[in-house]
Amino acid sequence: MSNSWSNWSGFVTAEPRLLASPADAGELGDLIRTAPGPVRVVGAGHSFTPLVKSQGTILSLEKLEGLVAHDAKKHQACVRAGTRLGPLMHMLQGIGQGLPNMGDIDRQAIGGALGTATHGSGPTLGAYHTQLETVQIVDGLGKVRDFKREGDQEAIRAIGVALGAFGVLSEMTLNNIATYRLRRRKWVLPIADMLRDFETMMSEHRSAEFYYIPFSGYAQFIASDFSTEATTPRPTDDDEGSLRTLRRLRTGLAWLPWLRRRLILGAVAKVPAEDYVQDWLNVYASDRQTRFNEMEYHLPFEEGPKALAEIIELTEKHFPEVYFPMEVRSVASDEFWLSPFHKRLTCSIAIHHDAANDPLPFMRAAEPIFRGYGGRPHWGKMHSLKAADLKKLYPRWDDAMAVRRDIDPQNRFVSPYMADLFGIEPSSFGIQP
Repeated sequence: MSNSWSNWSGFVTAEPRLLASPADAGELGDLIRTAPGPVRVVGAGHSFTPLVKSQGTILSLEKLEGLVAHDAKKHQACVRAGTRLGPLMHMLQGIGQGLPNMGDIDRQAIGGALGTATHGSGPTLGAYHTQLETVQIVDGLGKVRDFKREGDQEAIRAIGVALGAFGVLSEMTLNNIATYRLRRRKWVLPIADMLRDFETMMSEHRSAEFYYIPFSGYAQFIASDFSTEATTPRPTDDDEGSLRTLRRLRTGLAWLPWLRRRLILGAVAKVPAEDYVQDWLNVYASDRQTRFNEMEYHLPFEEGPKALAEIIELTEKHFPEVYFPMEVRSVASDEFWLSPFHKRLTCSIAIHHDAANDPLPFMRAAEPIFRGYGGRPHWGKMHSLKAADLKKLYPRWDDAMAVRRDIDPQNRFVSPYMADLFGIEPSSFGIQP
């Protein structure tokens, strides 16, 4: 009987010859050398692209988890790549440290989050990979390689966003900050006001983001800032209840947009504003139960409002079945070679579609808009770009590919999808043994 694997949304599936969970870097190296190829690695399966898909071997890092060591003075922590973000938050809080920023899902493994350039929001806050101080990988020959920022900075910039193809990340040291509290505020405003004041509103808080609710004309704005005040109760999340309401309105009124808008506006008007203070680990993440597929593009910051306005128009004219809110964030510029935020302040726009529906028509229609504004796709979210397209978007593309060849000379980590992504001839796949 064949093995089977599926990502979180169920959109990407695979039947590899081998599913394996190495217990340490040595066992990981043995599997890379001997397992049926191509060898791909999985964290928590929260990517929506076929990064993990393989007919050879899929390696889970679920046993490579936990805190290895920490430095209280430098606020650094060494952790294993399979550690999920949820447990990691509590580990760090226990040693007086905090992640400088987070996205809104805490189910991912830190290795997968690093490898796909996962991020939170804030114009001065980088994605997870910008926290890297040391990196340990197991290369395509099964050899353990260690890199430190001091002395190996260029190497870390090359492999920090690696898509599981520049060796398998096994362990890393993160530069964190002292544990902290955040004041979190949430309120609703017209989308026209949000787009008009986009730069000011996104820049005047440590972290800011907003969600546009399709067919409503309104956005939900969320701002987070450092606070020294006493903690107050976090309101109960009702995101899932709100999604159920939006789904019912979509299903019943898809072709009556005026009535749908009116009823959504009535529901939005009843949403209470939020204002609370909590320790950092109790603020960022939300429970995501309703499964979806997602596309996210990273645009030059100043292009964000124009691109979003076009995406909204597209959705409300041609895709009445869409009901998931659109998420808009900002991310600081960085120097990592395959980072979508390479050398530019970024506005990230994410669109979602219920996993029960075919997402491709909506995503295919939206993608040219994102690309028209110079967008770079999130590596773990749906896109159609291949090597020729990507090379135009990344100034250090050829340098990154040279590093990849050095780390994986036999192309053990190159699946058909990765070959298309990197421009590698199919005949040179690392399929054997």
